[in-house]
Amino acid sequence: MSRLSRRSGLPVPADFDPPPSARRQRAWEEADRAARASRLERLRSRFGPAGVDAYLGLRREEIRYLTGVRLGEGEEKVAGSSGRFLVGGSSVVILADSRYRIQVRREAPDARVEPVAGDLAAAWPALVRSIGARRVAVPASDLSHDLWTRLAAAEPAVELVPAGSWVDDDRATKEPAEIERIAAACAVADRALAALLPEIRPGRTESELAWRLETLLRTGGAEALAFDVACLGGSQAALPHGSPRPARIVAGRVLLFDFGAQVAGYRSDMTRTLFVGEPAARDVALHDLVRRAQAAAIERLESAVADGAGRPGGPDLPDGRSVDAAARAVIEAAGQGERFGHGTGHGIGLATHERPGLSRVAPETPLPSPTVFSIEPGVYLDGRTGVRIEDLVHLDAAAGRVERLTRFPREALVVA
Repeated sequence: MSRLSRRSGLPVPADFDPPPSARRQRAWEEADRAARASRLERLRSRFGPAGVDAYLGLRREEIRYLTGVRLGEGEEKVAGSSGRFLVGGSSVVILADSRYRIQVRREAPDARVEPVAGDLAAAWPALVRSIGARRVAVPASDLSHDLWTRLAAAEPAVELVPAGSWVDDDRATKEPAEIERIAAACAVADRALAALLPEIRPGRTESELAWRLETLLRTGGAEALAFDVACLGGSQAALPHGSPRPARIVAGRVLLFDFGAQVAGYRSDMTRTLFVGEPAARDVALHDLVRRAQAAAIERLESAVADGAGRPGGPDLPDGRSVDAAARAVIEAAGQGERFGHGTGHGIGLATHERPGLSRVAPETPLPSPTVFSIEPGVYLDGRTGVRIEDLVHLDAAAGRVERLTRFPREALVVA
C-alpha cells in the first residue's frame, strides 16, 4: 500500500523551479528563429519523393513551428484565412488580413506577407502562381472537403495532394529549447498545485478550487492554460474528462486535478488524485495500483535505454503499444482492466495532444527520440471513484535519459 503523506509533509511552491526569466525566454525565441530553416528544409525534403512543389499549412501549431507566427488557442476559428501559409521550394508566403498584418511582419520577417480578405479560394490562383506551384501537398485531415473542392475548382491547373502527417511527425522529435519550455511549464503547474494544497478543505466547491488553481497558474508564470482545469471530487473522478461543478468537496473522498500550463508556447499536462481527509481503503488501494502501473511503463522505457547503452546505433526503443501494455498489464492483473479504457499517454508540445501516442492502437514503430510524452494510467469505478496519475516524461535515448519533468510527488497525499 502507498505511503500516505499527511498535510505536514506536503510539497510547497519553493520545492519547484521558479518561472523562467525574461532573458531565458529571449534565448528560446532565438533558438526558434535559428531552428526554422532546418525545420523548413526537413519539410521540403519530402517534396521530391511525394512529387509536389509546395505545402499548404493550416493549423496554429504548424504556423508557429515553421514561421514563428503565434495564434492563440482556437484563434484560427476567427482568423479566417489569416495565418495560413504556403511553403514553396525557396519561399514562404503567409496570408494576413488587416488584423494580423503587423503581427505577421514582426513575427515572420523572412516570409512574404500576402494580403487576404476573406475566402482563401479567391486568393488561391494568384497565390500558387506566385511561387510557381503545380502540385501542392495539403494535410487532408486539416482541410474541409468543401474548401478542398473550392481550391481545386479555383485553379484546376494545380493539383492538391494529401500530405499525411509530415509536420506532426517532425514535431514529435523535440529540440533542446522545446524540452526546456515544456519543463518550465511543468514547474509552473507543480508550484500552482503546491500553493493550492492548504486551501483544499471540505465545503469548498469543485468550481471554486478549479478557478483558484487557474489563478495560481496565470499569476505563477503561465501565459495561458494548456486546457481548462479539471477538478473532480468523489464519484466525479470516475470521468476521465469531466468538468468542475458547483458541488462541494466531501471529506473521505478523492479529489482529482487534471491541468496544465503554457509557457512560451509550450504546454504541460499533469494529473494528481488527492485524498480529502481520511481516505477509504478502496481508494488508497486504487491509487497504489495506478502508481505501480505508471512505474511499470517508465521501467519499460528505462530498461530499453539501459540495454542499448554503448550499442552502435543506440538502444532499440519500444513502440507506444508496448509501453501502454506494460502499464495495462499491472491493472489487468488486479482485475481492473476493463476500468482503464483510455491510452497510457500522448505527446505534448505546442499542442496538448500530439505525437507520439502510447496506446493499444499506437503505431508499431519505435518511439522518437528525444521527445516528451505523458504517462497517465487510470482506474475508474463508475458512480463511485476514480484515480489517475499523470506525469510528463522526457525520453532521450542518445543521452541515456528517461526523466520525469513533472516533479510534484506522486505518492498518496492527504489534505484537509
